[in-house]
Amino acid sequence: MKCIEIAQPGPAEGLVLAERPNPTPGPDEVVIEVMAAGVNRPDVLQRLGVYPPPPGASDIPGLEVAGRIVALGTGVVGWQEGAPVCALVAGGGYAERCVAPAATLLPWPEGYDAVQAAALPETAFTVWSNVFERGALAPGETLLVHGGTSGIGTMAIQLAKAFGAQVAITAGSDEKGAFCRDLGADLAVNYKTDDFVDAVKAFTNGDGADVILDMVGGDYVARNMKCLAVGGRHVTIAFLNGAKANINLATLMMKRQTLTGSTLRAREIAFKAAIAEQLSRLVWPLLAAGRVRPVIDSTYPLASAAEAHRRMESSAHMGKIVLTP
Repeated sequence: MKCIEIAQPGPAEGLVLAERPNPTPGPDEVVIEVMAAGVNRPDVLQRLGVYPPPPGASDIPGLEVAGRIVALGTGVVGWQEGAPVCALVAGGGYAERCVAPAATLLPWPEGYDAVQAAALPETAFTVWSNVFERGALAPGETLLVHGGTSGIGTMAIQLAKAFGAQVAITAGSDEKGAFCRDLGADLAVNYKTDDFVDAVKAFTNGDGADVILDMVGGDYVARNMKCLAVGGRHVTIAFLNGAKANINLATLMMKRQTLTGSTLRAREIAFKAAIAEQLSRLVWPLLAAGRVRPVIDSTYPLASAAEAHRRMESSAHMGKIVLTP
């Protein structure tokens, strides 16, 4: 099979097209003929050499795929060869074939094609586990999302609105803010021209956001706490501005705030399977009904993975970047 290897950690030029033997499934695994694969920020970090795959995972980048099952491992039940599926994987997505745990498989939502289906797993699993489980977002509450036009941001906006919350976002331009408002965001703040802390306080009549989904880290954490409500939950899923933050513990205590966070890639299969079950029951019907949809920014051939990474690193994208064979 053709695949993308990281020949040299560093710039995007280090992604090269290579050939490897077709993979075989282990127990409780399937092999998927990949028709599309999502591109995500962790792929860029892996390419840079700062986010290695967890033990046992493929060194080929790529955390989400869509395609058709071509082989079943022992113990797999409920799936057949030829079934159109999408899957969250710990690696191996940038290839013509990919091994996936059967427990993380989900069907293509009704009416979806491979590109749309491939844009779902990483964003849907991440948003559900962090906004709705760790963040416990409830109807009537306010969610603040940093990076509203990212794949995760566009999914978070739509899911939060579908479950009855208000949504505020930050973005780097007025154009991006308007894009997010079209998706359902109630407040869009251009962080380059406006102070999101003041804007969120004004929007919530001084109460602040109940949940903040933060992908920035660094000095944003202390600023987030200033506009996080009493009893608010701050969920960190990335730290583009740095992994360390100085915070005011008095604010944390007086406002009874919770600072938490998570990573997904290295979590156990049972955890991911539980999320997949909830997504199948609660989110996939919204996708099939058109109430929530993946936002596709662009597609690139597998051989042009380096170009796809440059697009992501430019931060010009709005929605998901997807590779196709």
